[in-house]
Amino acid sequence: MINVLFTNDVETTSILNHKLRDETAEYVLNQGMPRLLDLYEKYNVKATFFYTGYIAKLKPEVVKMAYERGHEIGSHGLSHKVENAFDVLSYEKQIEHLTTSKNIIEDIIGDEIISFRAPAARVQKNTTRALFETGFKIDSSVSSQRLDMFMSFGGLKKLNWLFAPRMPYFTEQNNIFKKGDGEILEIPISAFGFPYIGTFMRIAPPLNRMTRNLLYLESKINERPINFLTHPNEFIDEEYDGKKIDKRTNNIISYYLGDVLRHKLKVKNLGEKGLPILEQELIFFSQKNIKFATCKEYYSTLKK
Repeated sequence: MINVLFTNDVETTSILNHKLRDETAEYVLNQGMPRLLDLYEKYNVKATFFYTGYIAKLKPEVVKMAYERGHEIGSHGLSHKVENAFDVLSYEKQIEHLTTSKNIIEDIIGDEIISFRAPAARVQKNTTRALFETGFKIDSSVSSQRLDMFMSFGGLKKLNWLFAPRMPYFTEQNNIFKKGDGEILEIPISAFGFPYIGTFMRIAPPLNRMTRNLLYLESKINERPINFLTHPNEFIDEEYDGKKIDKRTNNIISYYLGDVLRHKLKVKNLGEKGLPILEQELIFFSQKNIKFATCKEYYSTLKK
C-alpha cells in the first residue's frame, strides 16, 4: 500500500508581498486554512500541519482548527526569519527554538507533538541530535534528489539532498542527511529532480503532473511514500502593498535568485485560483489504491 502524505507549513509569510507580516496570519486563519481543511475533508485526507511558534502564539485558533478536524500537528520552528534558519543557528539555539515552539503548540492543543519541518527546509547535520534531545521523533526537511536548491537560501547545505536516501530512513545520530542507527525518522519531501510542492504545482502544472506520475510509478515499485508539501498562505487573496520586496541578503546572486526571480515565479496561480490545481492532485490519488496518512501514522508503521 502506498502512503500519500499531504504536509502543510503554516507561517506568516506573505508570498505576494514577499515578507513576513502579522496581517497575513489573518488571511491564513480566515481563508487559507478553511479552504485547505474543506478540500481535505472532501477527499477524506488526514494531513500534517507544521506551525511556526510565532503564528501559533499570534493566532492559536489556526492550530486548533486543524487539530479539531483530526489532523496531525507539528512544529515548523519558532520563527521563519532568515536569520533563524536551522542551518545557521548554533546547536544551543536550535534546542531553544525547538523547545519553545514545541511548548507553545502543545499548550494550545493539550497534546504531544513529535513531527518537525525546518523553516525553508533548512537544516544542518546536528539538527537530528537537537530533535532527539527535545523529544521529537520525525523530521521532514530533507528533499532527496531535488535540484532547485539554488533558487532558495541555504542552497549550499541543501546540496546534501542530492545524496540523501530516497526512502524514509532513521538518521545517523549526528547527520540528518544519512541513514544510521539514530532515533529520528526522516520522511523526505518528494522530488524527482523537480520538487513535488505547492509552489511548483502552481508555477508549472503540466511539469508537476509529470513529476507526480513519475513518483507514483516509483512508489508502485518500492512503496516509497509520496510526501507533498504546500502552505495555506498559497491559497489566500491578499492585496499588494506596492512596496519593493525585502532584500534578505547582501549577496547579489542570492538576492536575484532567492528574492527577485523566485518571487516573480511564486505569485503565479496564487490564491483561490490555486485550489482547483491542488484538487486535481487529490482527485488523482483518491482514484488509486493508496492511503492518505499523516507523518505520525506513517511513523507508527516503521518505528523500532
